Amino acid sequence: MSKQRVEIDGRTLAVSNLEKVLFPEVGFTKAQVIDYYVRIAPVLLPHLAGRPVTFTRWPDGVEGQTFFEKNSARHAPEWVRRVTIPSPGSTRGRETLDMVLLESTADLAWAANLAALEVHVPQWRVDDDGQPALPDLLVLDLDPGPETGIAECCAVAERLGQRLEADGLDPVVKTSGSKGMQVYAPIEAPADREHPSRYAKLLAQELSAETPDDVVWRMEKALRPGKVLIDWSQNNPAKTTVAPYSLRARPGATVSTPVGWDEVDAVRDGSLDPAELRFTTDDVLARVEQYGDLFDVAGATRAPLPEA
Repeated sequence: MSKQRVEIDGRTLAVSNLEKVLFPEVGFTKAQVIDYYVRIAPVLLPHLAGRPVTFTRWPDGVEGQTFFEKNSARHAPEWVRRVTIPSPGSTRGRETLDMVLLESTADLAWAANLAALEVHVPQWRVDDDGQPALPDLLVLDLDPGPETGIAECCAVAERLGQRLEADGLDPVVKTSGSKGMQVYAPIEAPADREHPSRYAKLLAQELSAETPDDVVWRMEKALRPGKVLIDWSQNNPAKTTVAPYSLRARPGATVSTPVGWDEVDAVRDGSLDPAELRFTTDDVLARVEQYGDLFDVAGATRAPLPEA
């Protein structure tokens, strides 16, 4: 089992160390990681389309060392699409990055074989020439501070959803697969790249002003006990957010999972245990079979952002 060749989507791919346990707490192996990404591909790939991928790789499993990898094209087979984009400010020593786009099931299997457990993407796509286009998604990342959790995130998510709808947007929501949640909305191309960040910051400030004991918009850790941080900064064009349906490198092999607003409301009003919004790969595959893609931003209404 140390190394073998498999055929996926007409591509021949070498996979190795399939028996290696990457999530020791639940005995989840590299073979299972690859199998999950192959099976979830029909709903995951549309959310990756056109978005350069940043990997978080864990070659020795979630208890070993990890590293982020943006400049990943050097590892890629010739059939994986590459794009060269300007280097963000956080990347030193390079003016450009050679990144990959994951567009097929075989692409996902290749990435999983690298032990790229998590897949992160920006809120923008590349255009037909491979250049970064303007953002087409807004994201508000809800990060619970000490003494808070998913229940408090649901209360804040519901308020954000209502505010976004009032502004003509069509929000969707997912768990982060870790402690928090993320509220998204598809948007029309804004006037400039920084418009989503300004708008998201304004929303975060407004909710914080309304309920200062529950919500914080500033990043300082000292401000966060007992509160949910609305991280508006994830809209910075240089940043990425974990993709829907991506595994998270957490002990239980959990997944960043789209949920329905009815589930958010049920947690908020106490009729659903917050623990029910913690999903494994088997849970997610079963949910997709039952509900389809609850994060279908392609079918949602795109609207312009209000001025900010």
